[in-house]
Amino acid sequence: MHTPADRHEGRRAPILSSLSPGALADRLGVSAAAVVLGALGVVAAAVGGWWALRPPAGPDPAEILPMAGSVPIPTPAPSPTTASEPARIVVDVVGAVVRPGVHELPAGSRVTDAIDAAGGFTTGADRIRLNLAQPVADGSRVWVPAIGEPTGPDLVPVIGGSGGTGVAEGGRESGSGTVDINTADAASLESLPGIGPSLAAAIVEHRKRHGPFAAVDDLIDVSGIGPAKLEQIRPRATAAGP
Repeated sequence: MHTPADRHEGRRAPILSSLSPGALADRLGVSAAAVVLGALGVVAAAVGGWWALRPPAGPDPAEILPMAGSVPIPTPAPSPTTASEPARIVVDVVGAVVRPGVHELPAGSRVTDAIDAAGGFTTGADRIRLNLAQPVADGSRVWVPAIGEPTGPDLVPVIGGSGGTGVAEGGRESGSGTVDINTADAASLESLPGIGPSLAAAIVEHRKRHGPFAAVDDLIDVSGIGPAKLEQIRPRATAAGP
């Protein structure tokens, strides 16, 4: 007597036998080896497609190297610099000073500093004939005249000069230390002995009205300049202008 399970098994056996390679080969008219090779080809194609479509694997963390720019490069510490000592200059101070001679001064010093280094003016020094604010150069000479003394050997040269030339700034004084009364402005005229701001302005005004002076003695025509003052001015003035 057959059970239901036996009947089911009897029905499944023909179906399975029809799906075997041999049965398929008989039905399709091909050999069993061809069926097997076809099945393997399908499997290989599926595996190849999966391999081609898989997500790319990331790099091995152990093989990741830092970028060259991310590595800090130590900078050498700046070498300490020693502060340079201030430059010094040497000037020769002569004439009506307490301690005439060669004196050392800081660079950038002026005539007043040179005179202070020489102990200051003597009682008879003619201070008005000097420009105390003028810078002095290394190797220059500062000559301090006495009152009534004629033009001395040389005055203070401009900075960068050497030896003993007179003040040459702006053409106000010539190489001999004289002032051209035809070209000098009021400030330069005040460097003449006995000439203050009012007399300097009077000289400039006279020059504008009457033209250049023919000679230094023509200053006698300027109001306020008498024979005594003219005698003081004459050694320090010239009328060589236009």
